[in-house]
Amino acid sequence: KDFMNHLKQLIREVPDFPKPGINFYDITTLLKDGAGLRSVIDSLNERYKGAAIDAVVGIEARGYFFAPTVAYSLSVGFVPVRKPGKLPAKTVEVEYALEYGTDKLTMHADAIEPGQRVLIVDDVLATGGTAQAVAQLVERQGGKVAGLGFVIELDFLEGRKKLTGYDIFSLLHY
Repeated sequence: KDFMNHLKQLIREVPDFPKPGINFYDITTLLKDGAGLRSVIDSLNERYKGAAIDAVVGIEARGYFFAPTVAYSLSVGFVPVRKPGKLPAKTVEVEYALEYGTDKLTMHADAIEPGQRVLIVDDVLATGGTAQAVAQLVERQGGKVAGLGFVIELDFLEGRKKLTGYDIFSLLHY
């Protein structure tokens, strides 16, 4: 409990960003704190140590801060999921709903092998739309979602409801 409160104190809350009424949890202040960063990465690594995972998918952009370190600790590969037009080879894409309109994410068509057990890692679980879209992308390629790991979960947005049936781990809850 004290450990979690310490980590929360390292996260800067920015009111009215990116628009009025939104409280943004800025992890850059956590990332620049060496002990805090180590604690977050160690906690994620500890949660998945020994788990049957073949690849770790990270979601652009802030998922990239954490997903490669988890992949490294598990001695498995890291797969980036990116916005369209950023990956050079053949890609697969998923379109998903945003609060206003839609967005798309892509990954290389050969990034996930059928049957691979995949861990999806991102910084924040908010409404769950992005994580749900990436899970669909993994499954469409024949992968099995072994879990979804987040540094922060915004409980009041109930993003977990979109991810029913998946193993979800969030280090910090707001």
